[in-house]
Amino acid sequence: MEERVEMKEIKVGLLGCGVVGTGVVRLLRENSSIIEEKLGARLVLKSVAVRDTGKDRGVDLDPGMLTDDFRQVIADPDISIVIELIGGCATAREYVLKAIENGKHVVTANKALLAVHGRELYEAAARSGVEIRYEAAVAGGIPVLSAIKGNMAANRFGSVLGILNGTCNYILTRMTEEGADFAAALGRAQELGYAEADPTFDVEGIDTAHKLSILISLCFGTWVAFRDIHVEGISSLTALDVNFAGRLGYRIKLLAIGKRDGDGVEARVHPAMVPLTDPLAAISGVFNAVRLTGNYVGTVMFCGRGAGMEPTASAVVGDLMAIARNMLVGVGRRTAPLGFLDENIIDVPIKPMAETVCKYYLRFSVVDRPGILAKIAGALGENGISINSALQTARSGSEAVPLVIVTHEAREMDVGRALEKIGTLEITTENPRLVRIVDEL
Repeated sequence: MEERVEMKEIKVGLLGCGVVGTGVVRLLRENSSIIEEKLGARLVLKSVAVRDTGKDRGVDLDPGMLTDDFRQVIADPDISIVIELIGGCATAREYVLKAIENGKHVVTANKALLAVHGRELYEAAARSGVEIRYEAAVAGGIPVLSAIKGNMAANRFGSVLGILNGTCNYILTRMTEEGADFAAALGRAQELGYAEADPTFDVEGIDTAHKLSILISLCFGTWVAFRDIHVEGISSLTALDVNFAGRLGYRIKLLAIGKRDGDGVEARVHPAMVPLTDPLAAISGVFNAVRLTGNYVGTVMFCGRGAGMEPTASAVVGDLMAIARNMLVGVGRRTAPLGFLDENIIDVPIKPMAETVCKYYLRFSVVDRPGILAKIAGALGENGISINSALQTARSGSEAVPLVIVTHEAREMDVGRALEKIGTLEITTENPRLVRIVDEL
């Protein structure tokens, strides 16, 4: 009679069981057989820590698994891997550091935690000889971080560009396709569950900047904290500017931009006009995309669902399996958190936003009378800014009309000075609108 071999079990603890946590529980159950076939071991969810053990989470959990004592899960000697899905920074940092100190490997989807405290967590993981993985922290189910650290690791990256927030991309899609203003598009996103009741974190670019911090650190082997990134959101965009973008052959997207520039790095998040011929312009709705440029692989773009229960859970469990594979062959920390050896992570200066060079879309609200364009052009010229094209709507009596100017490449500092000068001329009826144009990255 053939002797049955007992399958090895790897015990897992889950901190937080909201939308993504529920997805992780379901995935571990529904796909347990395929996971076991690929691992040769069983991932066993032993404990789930939540604030309210009586809350219905849409998935059946054995009462014996549930606890409101997060430290109990972190201290459990049977648990080898801790999944952190509680969000936020302060409490999550405390729990993750304690798990690492206790010799647990960590999987997290918490981009804010990594953008603010990543360096401290990576150093702690190195000291303890454990792994910290975070594929789900950027672009949900799109495996871009694994690609950067894995198959594309031999490349020297020049730039990373991304549409990293589905809420913003949905709003901008509605503004583009329906002519809706920002408030109406946001309201629709909230109705569909794509935007939070308080959407500030998304629409002001904060979420995108957290993700960019992680991408830049991985691509360039340097530590870029959230506070170092120039951040602008989309709440001040108008339907008029979105319309003009289309007439000029562009589409407005909230872009995350990381670029090696000499000895420094550009790190910025802001609305940008992207040519309609660029594949990024076609990324619509709640989809995300990341475009990387490596010196050997060339330009590669990843696209897919960047958030939601299933895609994010897929990334979390993928990280679990990667750690489990290493454990099964007795390897503790095969890949450093940023892909580079810890001693080779260097500090690279962040290029000031004032030194950024690109083309600009400028819209002025002016009373249509002779000499206005000449005065604006003069102020731009005095600051070394040349005009590529100008567009003005028809006369409308005494009412102010929009005057749109597209510049050639110019320095941000010079554009700011020119706009200050134009403001002193008292020829505009409201503050000018500025959108940067990104067509050569």
